[in-house]
Amino acid sequence: MDVGVTDERAAASDLSFDDWVGARVPALMRFAYLVTGSQLAAEDAVQSALTRACEKWSRVRRTRDPDAYVRRMVVNAHVSAWRRSGRRELAVAEVRDAATADPAEGIATGDAVWRVCGTLPPQQRAAVVLRYYEDLEYAEIADVLGVAQATVRSHVHRALAAMRAELQMEDGDD
Repeated sequence: MDVGVTDERAAASDLSFDDWVGARVPALMRFAYLVTGSQLAAEDAVQSALTRACEKWSRVRRTRDPDAYVRRMVVNAHVSAWRRSGRRELAVAEVRDAATADPAEGIATGDAVWRVCGTLPPQQRAAVVLRYYEDLEYAEIADVLGVAQATVRSHVHRALAAMRAELQMEDGDD
């Protein structure tokens, strides 16, 4: 048996439920969102799973991988809620007013933003994608790019300024 696995299992079995939850909730929420496709459904599934995990924590913490065990509980909670509802819901990112929103306009705007983003220098483009698409903090981006946090902030600031200027010029051309 791998010593690292034994150490991880021992560390997990020593954690209190509150400490474990404090460290794992963000990852569980991301996982649940990907499973459910809805922020509200993800919150419900995580809450249900954590309620059950708390009740059974003495058993859960002794499992080989408590994270996997609770992730499975999240999936089961979502499936149970889905079956109970008796109806099929389709999650949407946002509800638009049909009278004022033009879907083509949103698609064109998104396309223009990505096209302009593609013209940025590689470091600036990477910083913008990591910040706004991957939702990383400046410290994490600095680690990924191998530069200082101040450099990351500078890249993001300059990239956004260049993108704004380019998009305003394009709007003026219409």
